[in-house]
Amino acid sequence: MSDIVARLSKLREAMKSNGIDAFIIPSSDPHQSEYVCDHWKSRYYFSGFSGSSGYLVVLKDYAALWTDSRYFLQAENELKGSGIVLHKQKVPHAPEHVKWMSDRLPEKSVIGIEGLLFSVGQVEYLDSILREKEQSLINVDGILSQVWLDRPSMPSTLTYEHKLSYTGKGRREKIKDLRLFMTSKKVDYLFVSALDEIAWLLNIRAWDVEFTPVALSYLLIGKNESVLFIEQKRVEESLQKELVKDGIEIKAYNEIRAEISELAKEERIYVDSDSLSWTFEKEISASKVYGNSVINPMKAIKNEVETKHIRNAMIKDGVALTKFFMWLESNVDSSEIKEYDIVGKLAECRGTQDAYVGESFGAIVGFKGNGAIVHYSPDKEESALIKGDGMLLIDSGGQYLDGTTDITRTVFIGEPNAEHKRSFTLVLKGNIALQCIQFPEGTTGMQLDTLARMYLWNEGLNYGHGTGHGVGFFLGVHEPPQGFAASATTSRGTGAHLPGMLTSNEPGFYKAGEYGIRIENLMICKEGKTTDYGKFNQFEAVTLFPISTKLIDSSLLNEKEIQWLNAYHEVVYDKLEPHLNKEEKTWLAKACNRI
Repeated sequence: MSDIVARLSKLREAMKSNGIDAFIIPSSDPHQSEYVCDHWKSRYYFSGFSGSSGYLVVLKDYAALWTDSRYFLQAENELKGSGIVLHKQKVPHAPEHVKWMSDRLPEKSVIGIEGLLFSVGQVEYLDSILREKEQSLINVDGILSQVWLDRPSMPSTLTYEHKLSYTGKGRREKIKDLRLFMTSKKVDYLFVSALDEIAWLLNIRAWDVEFTPVALSYLLIGKNESVLFIEQKRVEESLQKELVKDGIEIKAYNEIRAEISELAKEERIYVDSDSLSWTFEKEISASKVYGNSVINPMKAIKNEVETKHIRNAMIKDGVALTKFFMWLESNVDSSEIKEYDIVGKLAECRGTQDAYVGESFGAIVGFKGNGAIVHYSPDKEESALIKGDGMLLIDSGGQYLDGTTDITRTVFIGEPNAEHKRSFTLVLKGNIALQCIQFPEGTTGMQLDTLARMYLWNEGLNYGHGTGHGVGFFLGVHEPPQGFAASATTSRGTGAHLPGMLTSNEPGFYKAGEYGIRIENLMICKEGKTTDYGKFNQFEAVTLFPISTKLIDSSLLNEKEIQWLNAYHEVVYDKLEPHLNKEEKTWLAKACNRI
């Protein structure tokens, strides 16, 4: 923590020399990514807080870390001794720090940011609040590097082709669709800065960001030609040739600003204000055409080839988890297993499966009270020993060439009591309610989110995180636009669920210091009935692994819920059984027993 104190002191010196009264450090990179490479982990460097979401606000005499309830316990631990005060967001992802900061500062104060790390949309909101007190916002790109002298270099992993046999649609077709959109909007170029959008559109992957197979790059789509901004040596030679065949030129990553500035003199450029960095806005201010992301909605709806592969990836993941839980049951009493050991064993079991590439996020493994820390990450030296009676929450996922997985299962080591069973069953009832709903076309995530919470609400209970998020296809484990959220702050709340979308269903309950419960399946949205009241959609669970019946109080389940659970377990067994040995089949059959 003494390092954090010293870093903040140096940052304040740099702020003073730039005439800045307050400085905001976000979690993002110039591409507005959720997960970032080491070079862009600025907020972590200056605060010590390692969560994926949050803002650090540094004033002359005060420093505040804003984050949501997923990270409250984690942040309290990581901020100890730093002098940074934790501010708890009431609404996840809401920019509550902006009004707080403005109120704390005197009129005509100067607030600094690195413009590359903030979207145009974020800056517009900042300005709308700051102007009430005649406060000003300035761009000081590069100020953090003046202080962060041993900053990690930019990543340079190899960029390769994600084959058409997996993607089901070539980059030529995808770009053709975009050009039809460009014609309708009467624009000359479309500027893409979101890394997952570039990866999906061009069918390319790399490992510049941990857990997410993307390459740091920018993309300009023109009427007849396109330019990918990435160092040429970072692109496989065979891919370079294919890109050229498809009319895509390669230029260096750092050439983007000069290129787009020149184009903006004569051409109209379509940009997404939620992903375009403020720094670029000034380069193209005269020619920009703002709109929402065009690629995200295309990417979210999986085609038939992708859907087929996703189902196959789920089988492999279920087989890997069967091997893992058998190992856990066999060794938990006789061996000293720590939470951290489980992380490695999960990756080892998945690593035996065909086309497995790596984890889709850092596994969350929390025993007893650690399970109540929603995004708990076990430390190698300090993680808890799995010993004695207690709830064990395991949230993990894999990246396969044919799909991305994300699953949470909560089990009990020893014998659960009535409270454990009641809490678990209330969470399960919410999961089933969301799983089984048939809903009118156009229904949003905020409308559906209530279903997963209602049984907890009836008991005066709740959980602080969203109920679900979109999932990519061998891409980001968190993919916009759809999801399930209790507020309209993000597209997870406002986005409609459409056939072909893959979304997580993960209600939970957390009793601080004692235990955490979460049950998560991935679901594909499908067409349902068409009635006199219009078209309806429904969900199908595609995750394949049993839910712990040991933790269920069956007296709390109604007949339809019991029927769903038994039918789900039948599917799990039927899909996984052909890929298991005799001992594994016996274990799985017991885990899938009817209740």
